[in-house]
Amino acid sequence: MMLSRIRTYGRMIKFSHTVFALPFALSAAVLVHQERPLTPATVFWILVAMVSARSAAMGFNRIADADLDARNPRTANREIPLGVISRRWAGAFVAVSAALFVGAAAMLSRLCFVLSIPVLAVLFAYSYTKRFTWLSHIVLGFAIGMAPTAVWVAASGTITFRICVMSVALLTYIAGFDILYACQDVDFDRREGLHSIPQRFGIQGALKISRLLHAVSVACLAGMYELFSLHVVYLFFVAAIAVLFVVEHLLVRKDDLSRIDIAFFNVNSAISVLVLAAIVAGETAKRWT
Repeated sequence: MMLSRIRTYGRMIKFSHTVFALPFALSAAVLVHQERPLTPATVFWILVAMVSARSAAMGFNRIADADLDARNPRTANREIPLGVISRRWAGAFVAVSAALFVGAAAMLSRLCFVLSIPVLAVLFAYSYTKRFTWLSHIVLGFAIGMAPTAVWVAASGTITFRICVMSVALLTYIAGFDILYACQDVDFDRREGLHSIPQRFGIQGALKISRLLHAVSVACLAGMYELFSLHVVYLFFVAAIAVLFVVEHLLVRKDDLSRIDIAFFNVNSAISVLVLAAIVAGETAKRWT
């Protein structure tokens, strides 16, 4: 019974999608280790903070969008519209996740504890942005893109321009594929008066903006080679990531959105994992040479 309930809540927050941002956060941990060795306790609390923050944000999003989800044929089978999870229990889940995030931040440092509240505010605020701005995808990218910088602050107590470049890479990566995903709902968004880049610029325009954002993401990842003095092997991984972005955009076309799930989960999962592999390989090879 308990295991079944855990699975249900995991489906509600799309726990499997943690794979998109978590490798970037772990990559930041690898990079900060250049300057300050990480303890197992620090890594543990960073992981707890990452998972709990995302869980709180996704749970809050499901509550905020429950009525919209119920009216959208694509999302009507989500847990809250179906009544599988009540809003009350979803709210309790959000509260517990948020408390766990704040607690994990406090275990990392006083600074992290102080910053945890505004971070939660940004994560929660995203859920309402599509009601008034087509820049909601950028807000989502910013909210998730904070992860590498947050890890750096948590592990070192400082902030540097170099890690902000990785945050921009994550921001544009997330925003770019969120735009692709939103193409499925362009008619629903127009009918409901919601804002999105596909709704504002049309699917063809949205695809072009998504490609531009992903080009920026690749450029930022490439720039990290010099910023962090990584081994040249790192660039081979970045080249592979660039190829995957091309594949993703070949899969999604204006007149054929049928393969968007493959592009969204399969290709993006591979990209995220390759980012972590690139950082680990670049750092390891540098130490060996």
